[in-house]
Amino acid sequence: MSKRQRIIPVWLGILVFLAAFVVGIVSKFAIQPSWAKDYAVEWSDEIGTLKTDLPYGEGDEQKFDLYLPKDNSRPAYGLAVYLHAGGFTTGDKSGDVKMLAWLCKKGYVAAGINYTLAKELNGASNGASVYSQSNEIKAAIPEVIKAAEAAGYPIDKMTIAGGSAGHALAMIYAYRDAKEAPVPVVFTFGAVGPSCFYKEDWGCYGMTGESEESYLAAVGIFSAMRGEMLSVDSIKDGSYLETMKPISAMEWITPDAPPTVVAYGTHDRVQAFPASLRLKSALEANGVDFKYFEMPHSGHGLQNDSAIQRQWMEAVEEYLDKYMPL
Repeated sequence: MSKRQRIIPVWLGILVFLAAFVVGIVSKFAIQPSWAKDYAVEWSDEIGTLKTDLPYGEGDEQKFDLYLPKDNSRPAYGLAVYLHAGGFTTGDKSGDVKMLAWLCKKGYVAAGINYTLAKELNGASNGASVYSQSNEIKAAIPEVIKAAEAAGYPIDKMTIAGGSAGHALAMIYAYRDAKEAPVPVVFTFGAVGPSCFYKEDWGCYGMTGESEESYLAAVGIFSAMRGEMLSVDSIKDGSYLETMKPISAMEWITPDAPPTVVAYGTHDRVQAFPASLRLKSALEANGVDFKYFEMPHSGHGLQNDSAIQRQWMEAVEEYLDKYMPL
């Protein structure tokens, strides 16, 4: 196979991956059960103060929104960060206003953080990847806390959460970076975020088997997410797993990992469902306090298991009350 012939399937794989993520995000928010209104609050000045587009870096997308509760009399506050979905290529913190308003109404300082989205223009990448995005989130957290404290809301603990791509980034921070956080990370939650990158799990993108096409699919998709070019040989001998570790949240779980509540759909074709089973096993093996919700009739949108989805959100609130008491 010539070099030109080998490149085509790689980029096709990347395009399919990104397109599937966008479709998954659309399905995720298209259907909302009636009970969801309990966790989706319309923002108003009665809840508190909203500060938008505060910078944490020099990039155009390196901004965050800060939601400050009405009650500013407490000696310390818990910070609840929620990271937006969008397949690492689209989305915005403004899409999570109702979730962030709910968290703020409960009494937390809440924050939505944007990160530089991965984009292709005229065949050239802007250099953004899951790895660079995870480092942006790491850099943003201290600035969020400084801004809250400057506004008169001292922070003594935090939770970090998100959906899909945002969930992946939240888990990376909670498991990989929490030891360097300015305040203790006491809880993390989210849904349908990829937690690791074992080739055999990602059959939804043609990586099953030992064919040349499956190796090229892995090279294309994993390289795009990692921001570093892998080789077919690294896929074949398994050494790619070490290269992927910086964005594989599951690989960073230890007995000190924060309590966790997660949800996944067994029919997910956007992120690899088998990866969620590895996440569950790692949480169990390390004795982490966690709840894992598996939705047997749903894909990436979790739209076909309303009763279980409600249990998941009730567990989120239970863990918030337990580990982030007001």
